[in-house]
This record gives sequence, structure tokens and C-alpha cells, in this order.
Amino acid sequence: MGVRWKCDLDKPVLISNFRRRGWIDVTSEVDDTDGWDLWWANVQNIKALFADVLTRLQPHQRVNHFPNHFELTRKDLMVKNIKRYQKQIKREGGNPDDLDIIPTTFVLPQDYMLFAEEFRRCSQQQHQQAGGAGSSGGVVGATWIMKPSSRSQGKGIFLINRLSQIKQWSVASLPPALRSGADNYVVSRYIDNPLLIGGKKFDMRIYVVVTSFKPLKVYMSRLGFGRFCNVKYSAEVGELCNEFMHLTNVAIQQHGEDYNEQHGNKWPLDLMRLYLEGTRGVEATDRLFADIEGVILKSLRACQNIIVNDRHCFELYGYDIIVDVNLKPWLIEVNASPSLTTTTQADRLLKHRVISDTLNIVTPPDWLAITDPATLPPEMRDMDATEYAFREQVGSMRLICDESEDYQ
Repeated sequence: MGVRWKCDLDKPVLISNFRRRGWIDVTSEVDDTDGWDLWWANVQNIKALFADVLTRLQPHQRVNHFPNHFELTRKDLMVKNIKRYQKQIKREGGNPDDLDIIPTTFVLPQDYMLFAEEFRRCSQQQHQQAGGAGSSGGVVGATWIMKPSSRSQGKGIFLINRLSQIKQWSVASLPPALRSGADNYVVSRYIDNPLLIGGKKFDMRIYVVVTSFKPLKVYMSRLGFGRFCNVKYSAEVGELCNEFMHLTNVAIQQHGEDYNEQHGNKWPLDLMRLYLEGTRGVEATDRLFADIEGVILKSLRACQNIIVNDRHCFELYGYDIIVDVNLKPWLIEVNASPSLTTTTQADRLLKHRVISDTLNIVTPPDWLAITDPATLPPEMRDMDATEYAFREQVGSMRLICDESEDYQ
């Protein structure tokens, strides 16, 4: 019969992958709960799918989001879960400093008083180191970055260095109905000592596939890229409003005068690693990428007990990591729907391979044997499922965590 697929996103890197496999497109057919095998859905349809108590997915059906994926991908919830996990580790006798993976962060307006206290403390410390006086609401202090909790592509982000710039986010300034609304902001200490390449700030986009949270099973791709700013970095106060210097989002940088359409301000991860090996040494570079892997696993474990683990679900996450001058990686955010829009030929090839490898992970031989046995290689069609080879590497994806045995 063939594998039947639905797709809510009109993205060539998705559609071409489905069609190259010879799968059957049922996107435009009348909605039928049993009429598809794999559905690459948007988050709104996932919410509706799992909200319908009458819907029962078949064992072979797969969707590309967990029911409450936002516990990791919404900025304020990610911060809340990581902080909760730090407290849990401390109660269990561990070292919460091992979970120092995000900059000092607060959620506004709820944490405004805590943030104001920390702002003044950091600013006073900064002024003392510079031989000056302490800071108040109107005096220039440490730099922080404000981000809307549920928006993407750099929308609504800005930098501050005065409390007076965000007085409207104080609880006292808001009516009661808005004090715990959906339009929360997160405010984080700005990484003002970023590692620079060619004098420009960058971050890394790392692709991660999770097929299960209980037990945790995670693949990480080697096919990420660095996203560069157009303008050389400066920590000068007068440049805080220059988004082409501080925000790496392609949606912002592509509107700059210095944006390069040939490479899209991107550098493949393997070339970036080669550059770091040449400038900082192989050992330091290996340690950095091991630390990045650690950041990813710690963030996933922070919400492992919160995410509703459904065997029909998988996630392709886009992790945004920034590295400081000491080669310490910091988690900036996690994207549930990493952009599949392509800006260059290299970008198209990279994202096509990432999607292809993701599909190969989430449609393993035992799944194909149930769904469409004809798609199995001839030598595997008479094999028992227990004889299928263990897959530690799937294309660009490498298995970095599999708790299956421990869980059992």
C-alpha cells in the first residue's frame, strides 16, 4: 500500500524527502485519523490532535511533536524547568553548578523584584571594578537582553542597561489581569564576552532528534552551522541598539547592508570546528563540543519528567548555542520548529540531509515492516525484528543518549 504522509508546511526540503521515498501524499484528502502513517504537523494541529479525547492513534502512526513540547521550547518554561532541575540536583546532594548552562535569567513580570535586585548587584559590582560608584535605575549598569517568551526569529528582542528602560514590566505597573499573561518576557544577563571569528559575533545551530523522553533517546547531527552578524562586535554602550551587531537571527541579518547572499552569513559546523582546532587547539575544541553535548542532555533531562512521553511522537529540535571567549557554551533557546526555509544552495543541501536522516531515525526497519514491508531491502524482509542491527549512527545523526537498558 505504501507509506502515507501529511505535511502542514510547504517546505521543499520536507516535501522532496517524502516524495523521493515514493511515499503517498494524503495531505489534501478528507481528514481521517487513520488515513496517514506520518504527519509533519504544525504546533496548532498537534495541540488539537492531543486535545481530542476521542482520537486514538494507531501503533504505527508518527507525529513530529510531543503533546507539551513547549515545556522546553518556550523560553520562560525552559528557564523554569532548568531552575527546578538545579534545585532537585542540589536536594539530591549533587552540584547545581554542573547545570550552569544558561545565563542568569528571570521571567518578567513575575520575577521583576528579583531581577531588579540582581541588576543593581551586578551593576554595582561592575562599577566597583571600574573604580566608580554604584548604579541606580537611571545609571548605566550591566547589559541584559530582553526576549518575548513565545516569539521567534529575533522578534521583539532588545538590549538594556538601565532599569528605567523596562519599568513597564514591573508587577506594580501592570493591571492584575496582565501580571501572569501569555506575553511574558525573559531577561538574561547578556554574554558580553562572546567568542568572535573575524571580529564578528556568532552562535551555533545544532540539530537534535529525540524519539523518547522515558527512556531518553537522543541523536545529534554533525550538520549544524554558525550564524554570523553582519557588523563587527563592540561592547560600547552606544551600540546596544545595533541589532546587526548583536542578534544573529537570519531573519534580522538578511535586511542588513552587509548581508552576503552567497553564504547567507552561515558557516558549516565542520568548517567552524576546523577553524577552532587551528586557533584554539584540538583538545580545547573537543572539550567544547563535548560540553555542547552536555548542555543538550542536561536541558532535556531538566524537562524529562514534565514532557508527556507518547510513543507516537518525535522531535527535531534546533538548539541555539553561543560560546564565550573562554570556550564555555551557553544555551540561548531551543526551537521546536527550526526554520526549514533555505537561503543558499548549501543551506538547502544541509537541511535536506537533516530531514532525510531524521526520517530514517523515526521510520526504522521494524516500523517499515509493519507499515509498508515492500520498502524494506530484500535481505531484511524475512528477518525477525530482533535481528535488525543496532543503529548508533544514522547518516549525520549520532546517538548520544539511550537510557533504554537503564530504564528497563
